[in-house]
Amino acid sequence: MVGALLAWYADEGRDLPWRRTRDPYAILVSEVMLQQTQVARVIDRWQRWLVRWPTAEALAAAPPADVLGEWVGLGYNRRALRLREACAVVAREGWPADLTTLPGVGPYTAAALRAFAFDEPVVPVDTNVRRVFGRTGDAMEGPPELGHALMDLGATICTARRPRCGVCPLHACPSRGRVAEAPRRARGAERFEDSDRYVRGRVVAALVAGEGLPAVAAERLERALAGLVRDGLVVRDGALVRLPE
Repeated sequence: MVGALLAWYADEGRDLPWRRTRDPYAILVSEVMLQQTQVARVIDRWQRWLVRWPTAEALAAAPPADVLGEWVGLGYNRRALRLREACAVVAREGWPADLTTLPGVGPYTAAALRAFAFDEPVVPVDTNVRRVFGRTGDAMEGPPELGHALMDLGATICTARRPRCGVCPLHACPSRGRVAEAPRRARGAERFEDSDRYVRGRVVAALVAGEGLPAVAAERLERALAGLVRDGLVVRDGALVRLPE
């Protein structure tokens, strides 16, 4: 199946800008941005980020407030500060043998760096890849390109809700034509606008824009502020709330 998948990827793979580089810093930025953020939203932001901070050393020297300002809209703002902290380690000590020792770098991101930056025969297993493996019943191994191929297959053909088995290159897949659609979100499930994460994002965006705190219920705002302070995303000095310097 590996050969068929790689041949399909050569013809049908997505042309994403971070796939045209082996720079570990650029790939780290893309992987952190792509965590729980859609590819289409990341492309322009990744390119703009690298223009502003083209190296790990440049990002490590950037003020946290500037880093948060550039991150607004990508969600999960603490990822930006962990990325800056990781780059500070790289700027000071170089890339470690164990990439998971870098702040904010877990097993998946480490595997992505090993495969896509350092050309190791490792397959990073994200949600899409895990779904493909679950349906084929086999964890494939191969060259670095295999990881990209599996991700693209899961994102475009072997999807969660409506897999397109008829055009899948993996003709020997035991689940071909027999995959049940994933259930829809239950009615009454919490909307994003009702979550603490939504309020946290609005607070950071308001501070970046130089505006006052958002007009939300006092209890929700206080809960969001407490979490932001705990995560180092804002600083409170009495009634003053500001971004870290």
